[in-house]
Amino acid sequence: MHLARLAASACALALTVTGAAVALAPVGTAAAGSVYSVAPYVDMSNGQEGLLDTAITGHHLKAYTAAFVLGVGCNQIWGDTLPIGNDSFTDPEIARAKAEGASVIISSGGASGEPLAWTCSNQSSIDAGYQAIINDYGVNQLDFDVEGAAVADTAAVARQMQAMKDLKAANPGLQFSMTLPVLTSGLTGDGVNILKAAKSAGVKIDVVNAMTMDYYAGTGTEMGQAALSAARATLAQMQSVDSGYGYGNLGITPMIGKNDDGSTFTLADAQTVESFAAQNGVGRLAFWSANRDQPCSGSANSLSTCSQISQSPLAFTDAFVPYEGSSGGGGGGTTTDFSLSLSPGSASVAQGGSATTAVGTAVTSGGAESVTLSASGAPSGVGISFSPNSVTSGGSSTLTATVGSSVAAGSYPITVKGSAASGSHSATYTLTVTSSGGGGGGGGSLVNAGFESGGTSPWTCAAGGSVVSAPVHGGSHSLQVTPSSSGTGECDQAVTLAPNKTYTLSAWVQGPYAYVGVSGGATASTWSDGTAWNQLKVTFTTGSSGAVTVYVHGWYGQGAVYADDFSLA
Repeated sequence: MHLARLAASACALALTVTGAAVALAPVGTAAAGSVYSVAPYVDMSNGQEGLLDTAITGHHLKAYTAAFVLGVGCNQIWGDTLPIGNDSFTDPEIARAKAEGASVIISSGGASGEPLAWTCSNQSSIDAGYQAIINDYGVNQLDFDVEGAAVADTAAVARQMQAMKDLKAANPGLQFSMTLPVLTSGLTGDGVNILKAAKSAGVKIDVVNAMTMDYYAGTGTEMGQAALSAARATLAQMQSVDSGYGYGNLGITPMIGKNDDGSTFTLADAQTVESFAAQNGVGRLAFWSANRDQPCSGSANSLSTCSQISQSPLAFTDAFVPYEGSSGGGGGGTTTDFSLSLSPGSASVAQGGSATTAVGTAVTSGGAESVTLSASGAPSGVGISFSPNSVTSGGSSTLTATVGSSVAAGSYPITVKGSAASGSHSATYTLTVTSSGGGGGGGGSLVNAGFESGGTSPWTCAAGGSVVSAPVHGGSHSLQVTPSSSGTGECDQAVTLAPNKTYTLSAWVQGPYAYVGVSGGATASTWSDGTAWNQLKVTFTTGSSGAVTVYVHGWYGQGAVYADDFSLA
């Protein structure tokens, strides 16, 4: 799950350090500076680094995050198994990008590896290893991407915080980011414990970078809004540990295009996130990865080499780069910009009916400007109109969706776009069409909520989801969800409830990091970590369509989760 699938050879050795104590040296030629506000990840081991040069020279990218350095014992290698400071492929590419005017952040860890503090227990070797990265590449910013079971390794976390404290003391201006997995509800409990460990060590993390991707909450997850939900929740958790944290200490890193869980982060989502960052002064925007910021060609269909969606090359880079110069990103002077929002963001309409929503705009920087409204993605037979068709930013319009009698029942995402001289912003309007005289009405309920049918239907499960006869909470069957080492196991069921009504979802679960919740028309979740059956409850309020997806999942890299006796009340 999440960032790169890099294969590290266990037999590879680096030339950096062994167990001997090595004196720390200053940063040297690396200039102290602010956190880079836009710094997408670049997979330095998949042979497509050339796209980085085009992003820098032709698309104004000013910084990037080179990934990943991996710990192997008390040594370090790049993901292609070559040692740091002596990689004939990666080192020249980093040097070339710096010569072209881009700053670089070096990232350690990732989904298939760990930073040095997780693979080495000798503190002086850890400090010296990280110092070697600083010296070899002349950088003043290091990123540590910690995922899977590594997030819960408290001894390694303590070593990491001590290293950060030592290195900050030895290198004036040095800054760190910790990149951590999140759900739309924010960090896991182990992620929060990393913040607490930093607090205890007397370290303030410069950027807590939330991986807003791969939530495994259903393929229909609206990834732009989900990223904002995760960002807000993560900041609240940060501030609960240290009130000195603010948006400037928060990073947002989505996975562009198709995610591992089948959900899609679109260009409209990128504009949503960029606008949010500009409004709040977010510390860093990144994405996985610059190598993927292109459409697939020929027979290519790999998540590591292309976005798997229709786009222009480097379109996501173009969507995020403007933040580098915005007032929120710590860049130059004030620019003109606006935001766009929908209220409500979804509706359920019977065939032959219509629905309206308010399209709001606001001035986010500079002065007011004319914004022209348009919509795309509506199915044949659905008409979209605006009254008025253009507004001055700060004003609003009414969108009307008129559904023909022959439009097939289903859920349709419609992109609403506002275009102005400063650029464009988009939001997604979800239109659910129901059969005439049906749908949208009263409150549906979960089917096979106790799994007594002996099968999963109508639940939809990822690999590792099945009905078992033990352990059970009630009856003779329960649901088993088994995550993989790099993927979150999940089962979900779509249900239509009464619109705009508050419900409580409950379920009995056992197992590590067992999550239950809803997505789609409402977003809420809760979790527990126990070896005995325990009941989880979460309250949510449906939207105008009443449609939600109920889910249960277990966190990747952990053991099986069991669930039984769901209910909605």
